[in-house]
Amino acid sequence: MIELMGIEVIFALFIFAFVASITPGPNNIMLMASGTNFGFRKTFPHILGINIGFSTLVFGVGIGLMEIFNAIPFTQIILKLLCGGYLIYLSYRIAISSSGIEKNGEQKSKPLSFFQALLFQWVNPKGWSMSLTAISIYSPTNSLSGIILVTAAFSLANLPCQCLWALLGQQFRRLMTNSRLKIFNYTMAGLLLLTLIQIIMIS
Repeated sequence: MIELMGIEVIFALFIFAFVASITPGPNNIMLMASGTNFGFRKTFPHILGINIGFSTLVFGVGIGLMEIFNAIPFTQIILKLLCGGYLIYLSYRIAISSSGIEKNGEQKSKPLSFFQALLFQWVNPKGWSMSLTAISIYSPTNSLSGIILVTAAFSLANLPCQCLWALLGQQFRRLMTNSRLKIFNYTMAGLLLLTLIQIIMIS
C-alpha cells in the first residue's frame, strides 16, 4: 500500500490528520476543560472515546455511510439538530463543572465518559465533513487498504494531540482558585457554543 500510494502522499496524509487533530475545536475545548477540572487520569476515558469514536466514523464514511446523507438530505438537518442540542448540553456541563466535593463527600460533577465522548463523534457534522474530506483526498477509490490507512493515520495523530490538550488543562489546574475556575469554565462553555456557528455553516 505504501508503494502504491506513495511516501509523499502518506506523509501529507499524516500532516493533514495532525493539523486537523491539534487545532482548536469542540473535542479539544472539552478536553482542556476536563483536564483543568478533573485532571488527566480522569479525562483519559474521554480521550479514548474521542479517538475510537472518530476512527470508527472515518472508517464508516470510507465504506459508504456518507451515501445516506446524499440519498436522504433531510438526515443532515437531523444530524445538525442532534449535534446542536448535544453541544448545548455539553456546554452546560462544562459551565457547572467543578473538581470540588460536596459536604456529603460526593463529587459535584463528573468528566465525560468514554461512551458519551464516542457518541458525540457520530452526531458531529464537522466530524463527518472532515472524514469525507480525508477519504476523498487520500482514498478516492475507497479501497479497503486506503480506508484503513486513513483511519490509522487519524487514530495515531489524534491520541497525542488529545493528550496534549488534556495535559494543558491539567497545568492550568494548578493556577485555579474557585473563582478562577468558574470564570475558566464559563469561558470554555462559551467557546464550545461558538463552534455551533461553524457547524451550522457546514453544508
